[in-house]
Amino acid sequence: MKTAFCVFLIVLFFMPFMVSAQSTKRPRDYGIRFGVLPTGALNAITDVPGVRVGQVTLLEGQRVRTGVTAILPHEGNLFQQKCQAAIYVGNGFGKLAGYTQVEELGTLETPIVLTNTLGVPTAADAVIDYTLAQPGNEQVRSLNPVVGETNDGGLNDIRSRPVTKQHVLEAIRQARTGAVEEGNVGAGTGTVCFGFKGGIGTASRKLPVSLGGYTVGVLVQTNFGGVLQIAGVPVGVELGKFSFKEKLDGSCMMVVLTDAPLDARNLKRLAKRAFMGLARTGGMASNGSGDYVIAVSTANRIPNSSKSTVDEMKLLRNDDASPCFLAAIEATEEAIINSLFAARSMTTANGYEVGQLPVEKVVELLRKAGQIK
Repeated sequence: MKTAFCVFLIVLFFMPFMVSAQSTKRPRDYGIRFGVLPTGALNAITDVPGVRVGQVTLLEGQRVRTGVTAILPHEGNLFQQKCQAAIYVGNGFGKLAGYTQVEELGTLETPIVLTNTLGVPTAADAVIDYTLAQPGNEQVRSLNPVVGETNDGGLNDIRSRPVTKQHVLEAIRQARTGAVEEGNVGAGTGTVCFGFKGGIGTASRKLPVSLGGYTVGVLVQTNFGGVLQIAGVPVGVELGKFSFKEKLDGSCMMVVLTDAPLDARNLKRLAKRAFMGLARTGGMASNGSGDYVIAVSTANRIPNSSKSTVDEMKLLRNDDASPCFLAAIEATEEAIINSLFAARSMTTANGYEVGQLPVEKVVELLRKAGQIK
């Protein structure tokens, strides 16, 4: 009897993680293709060398459905070895912390954290704790935590503010290379996209050597509306679920990492192209939508302090940046659709339900349209 009770406790403790784990086929497994460029080995943001992702999923009863996703561009001390970065604001109805310093200086000095809207201050505080505690940062008195969000208040009891600093620190601690879980996980646990269950999605492109050989990886937190399109097929119309027929609104966070040697100016241009990937899926950046792209290059590290008065680095020429632009478009489009294919239906305590994308119906629509052979 005691053994059975212990087993029950173990199952109860790990149940949120068992529920959130997704075992599903990605769009490419059905023969759906996005664009013309090849993917990286994992078709994930972690195809960019050194990039790590960590996620903490919070599922408590039928009220709490939220979490944290952390993206670390490299394995070192980000404050001491900064990355060049840029942020593009597609629609600014959001609470992205850290924007102005990235815009002004063109560098990233902390992990990127995604969570829910009311969790931003807590997450920023945790990122500050993490950064101050790193060896080598003992004299740091100012830093710029970058935290993005979408509002998961439909499926999550957002007012209870369940995300704690410990959750954020755990997501950073867990950050790993390798495959990235998609769907109802991390910051995507309680999100809604095109009226269906949204979530975390990721994809990548690996440019041929003739085009530079660089990798562009994207991770998205999907929580927005519009008229869903997949591989050019108006799926939302066919399924009868789209903006202005139903009230579909929300936000999308897009994080783009690359090992291409781009400066902040060209990273801003890269970020704009990622927004074009969102448009390909039918996203419309509605009035109430906070749509942001954070673009980061891992190619050049900017030391926090140096005996030299100049930073020397190699940068990709403007004329050779276009393949990266296309890679960002294609990877963002695919990451968004990946989030929908991986997500699962969710119901709250008050009976509010968001259904998952009916994948088999979608596959049939695409087959009829000639997009799946």
